[in-house]
Amino acid sequence: MPKPAKTSRNRLTRRSLSRDLIVADAVTLADASGLEGLSMRKLAERLGVEAMSLYNYLPNKDALIDAMVDEVVGEIALPRVGKPWIVEMRGRANSASEALLRHTWAPMPILSRINTGPRMLAYMDRTQGCLLAAGFSHARADGARHLLDSHTYGYVLQELHFPIRPEDYAASAAAFLPTIPASTHPHLRGIAEAIVAGDYDGRNSFTFGLDLILGGLARLLAANTAPPRNGSGARNENAEAILNHSRGRSHSIG
Repeated sequence: MPKPAKTSRNRLTRRSLSRDLIVADAVTLADASGLEGLSMRKLAERLGVEAMSLYNYLPNKDALIDAMVDEVVGEIALPRVGKPWIVEMRGRANSASEALLRHTWAPMPILSRINTGPRMLAYMDRTQGCLLAAGFSHARADGARHLLDSHTYGYVLQELHFPIRPEDYAASAAAFLPTIPASTHPHLRGIAEAIVAGDYDGRNSFTFGLDLILGGLARLLAANTAPPRNGSGARNENAEAILNHSRGRSHSIG
C-alpha cells in the first residue's frame, strides 16, 4: 500500500525552516508547558520536521535555550543613550518585568546562565551607556544596572512562585490570625488585621521598590561633583523633580 503523501503544510514548513522559526516556536512551546516540556523531539513535531533537522541550526538543547533567552530579551525596551536616564531606566525595568511575566520560564535561565546573545549584549551595553551619559562612573553604572535587575528579577520570581494568590490574601490573613496573637507579635498582627479589614491589599508593589532605587540613584548622582556627559553640561540638581516627572512619562506595573 503506498504511503500517504505529505501535506503541503509539512512541505512548506520544511522549505521555510530557519533558526528564527525554530526559536520562535520553542518560545511558544515553553510558554505553554515550561522548559521541562520542551524537547527537540516535541519541537520538531510542532514544526512538522524530523528532529535531526533542527541540529542543522542549533547543536543542542542548551544552545536552543540560549537563543530563546535572547529572543525574550529582545522584547525589552532598550534604553536610549542621551535621553533622561530615570525615564529610560523606569521604562527598561517595567518592560523587563512585563516580558518575564509573559514568559514565565525565562527568569531562571537568565539568572543561572552566561547569556551572550546579540540582544542581551545590546541590552546591557545600552543600559551602561545611558547611565554613563547621565554622569555615572562605569563602576556606579554597573552597580545601578545590577541593582535594577535584582529588583526586577526578585519581583517577578515572587509574583510567579508566591504560594498565595492575591485574591486570597484577605482570607489567608484571617486564617493566620490565631497564630500571631497581639501579645507576642503585635506588629505582624496589625498588618494582618489591616489586610483582613481591606485597609491594605498586601500586594508587593514593583513601583514602590523601583521608586526607592531610582530616587536613591538620583540623589547619588546629584551629590556627584562631576558634570554628566550628556552634551548639555547641565547638572542634575533636583532629583525629586526628575523622579516625579519620570513617573508621569512611563507606564508602571503597580
